[in-house]
Amino acid sequence: WQDDDLSHVWKAFVNNCKGLMRPVSGSVAMPARATPRAWQPVCAAVLSSGIPLEAPDPVSVRRFLQDHLQPWRVLDSAGRPAINTVTGYYEPLVHASRTRGGAYQWPLYATPDDLLTIDLGSVYPELAGKRIRGKLVGKRVVPYDTRAEIAASVKQPPVIVWVNDPVEAFFLTIQGSGRALLPSGETIRLAYADHNGRPYASIGKWLADRGQIPLAKASMQNIKAWAKSHPDRVQEMLNANPAEVFFREEAVADADLGPRGAYGIALIGQRAIAVDTRFVPLGAPVYLSPTYPATARPLDRLVFAQDTGAAIKGAGRADFFWGFGDEAGTQAGRMKQRGEMWLLWPKQAGAPSAR
Repeated sequence: WQDDDLSHVWKAFVNNCKGLMRPVSGSVAMPARATPRAWQPVCAAVLSSGIPLEAPDPVSVRRFLQDHLQPWRVLDSAGRPAINTVTGYYEPLVHASRTRGGAYQWPLYATPDDLLTIDLGSVYPELAGKRIRGKLVGKRVVPYDTRAEIAASVKQPPVIVWVNDPVEAFFLTIQGSGRALLPSGETIRLAYADHNGRPYASIGKWLADRGQIPLAKASMQNIKAWAKSHPDRVQEMLNANPAEVFFREEAVADADLGPRGAYGIALIGQRAIAVDTRFVPLGAPVYLSPTYPATARPLDRLVFAQDTGAAIKGAGRADFFWGFGDEAGTQAGRMKQRGEMWLLWPKQAGAPSAR
């Protein structure tokens, strides 16, 4: 805590406060987020603190946080301290074209017109927060097509861009968003829009089950290396994951900021995490204490719970956002660390709660 350079945190904390003060959506299917009522006194104190947004004094920032926030250990559903596994994700860059041709053969899709999203909580209150996705066949709602079925279908979803490498396109869908460099030199953002409702399946485990890569070494880098050595089996490997992600195109307004997470705020590299909102509400500051990938070097950071992920399930899970580019991708691909996690909550608000 004493070693973390909090001068880089203050602007993120102020922006996070703006998100916390938004009215809570009436939709029961939205992820749980920290209650505005609990945070109003702290966020009001931010405005009167006199701490500048640019080049703030880290000692003043630390003192403010210590004066107003109380750390709470994250517990599992049985009330025990959660055993935390911290993985990493990032915003990748792919080379792509708006038209198919030459090396550009692998599509990244927009949301299909026939995708149905059904909010179960609107009918059954006990299922608040649960959504299912499917499509209408006759008068029946059936599961939406798998990744393989979409690729083989005559009627495919709208394509935003065609990518020059199937594995790079796949990993962008796993990250949930990314940037595409077009032949014109323009860079666009492919922001997460929706998914097909199918469960995520690890292609690393698929490779391990077939004796191709030991599970402990099934990093993104090793999977890419295997794919280059086995081009005839790449599509088989990719189809092992039935989940497909759909995107929307956005401009890259600020190259230093990442995509908007589930919380609705642009992510800052190494200051945001994805969480399971059953245990950690969106918007909450979290003190995270894992190690750097493949080392014993401490990675102690104040971060913000600003995103979710299909594979991030349980009190002991966090996905650390490394930022944009190749170096961020290298760190994210190698990261699977043990670490401790504390929720930082307003002192006057009592025990943490969501909504």
